[in-house]
Amino acid sequence: MPRLGVLSACLVVLLAGCSAETPDKIVDTPALKPDFVLTKDQTHSKFSRAIEPAIRVPSGSVIEAFTHEATGGQFEPGSTAEALHAVDMDRVHTLTGPVYVEGAAPGDVLAVRLIELEPADWGWMALIPDFGFLAGEFDATALQTFRLDKENNAVEFAEGIRIPLKPFAGVMGVAPDTDEMLNTIPPRANGGNLDDPNLVAGTTVYFPVFVPGALFSIGDTHSVQGHGEVSGTAIESPMRIVYEISVIKGGRSIPEPQYETDEYYATTGFAATIDEAAKKATRYMIEYLVDTRGLSREQAYMLCSIAGDLKIAETVDVPHMLVTMHMPKNIFVDTKLNR
Repeated sequence: MPRLGVLSACLVVLLAGCSAETPDKIVDTPALKPDFVLTKDQTHSKFSRAIEPAIRVPSGSVIEAFTHEATGGQFEPGSTAEALHAVDMDRVHTLTGPVYVEGAAPGDVLAVRLIELEPADWGWMALIPDFGFLAGEFDATALQTFRLDKENNAVEFAEGIRIPLKPFAGVMGVAPDTDEMLNTIPPRANGGNLDDPNLVAGTTVYFPVFVPGALFSIGDTHSVQGHGEVSGTAIESPMRIVYEISVIKGGRSIPEPQYETDEYYATTGFAATIDEAAKKATRYMIEYLVDTRGLSREQAYMLCSIAGDLKIAETVDVPHMLVTMHMPKNIFVDTKLNR
């Protein structure tokens, strides 16, 4: 079981608001037999402690989950722009779960180790005039579907333009401590619509636990997305995901999601502006360095300036944007620090 700080020491609102080294293959980890399987029928589209869990599992379980694309199954290969006008917004961001993890309690941390992410053989993306980072600057409405070349791990965007696939889940999160049915569009302290393209196979994502059982859900799966998701959508695809879910007790507390790979540790910060989100991610990295590397706050702040990398994860999940800071692990040459 991973230990945080030890191993690491309106379609206008559609999807508004979706790495480690990019794997050569879509699935880069030996297949594991899952302990539990979640189907596309075991879904919901809000965040709330009032949503009944789809399954209950012990800490350390491996789960295989099947997800819809971002509209909850309303698009299919060959769908056209006309389909955009008929979207049922209550099905957008249909998430697979929730998963109740036995023993998880408020104040704990939930670790989700992403093992396999395998998209279906197709995906879609859209352009909507009043949506995206440059909302209002484009007049066209468009919906394009793609066939994914899974054998070569690529998609042909247009003639002569091939993009490597980097599958990940745009939405991952635990339940907030409220009975209110919260929209899944923005990222929050519980995770949600992070839309961070670094959350690929091989990454472990950490979430603060707010309610008993944590109630973890996953969905809004993307075959590939750039940092920022500036036009408002990635290539949205159904997906099969295998992940391990574990409860961390007695470790560092975290206010918002954080994650790590073998190469780096990352903090996240959400806010209504990129500036404030970047400041939060920086503050959280300072806290991490002080807690796990034995640095003073002043040393940690200076280290962030020369070794930390701020990255814009997304700019369109209104009203929040997400910025992350990555800190490489190989700079910690003292074996006591390089954990």
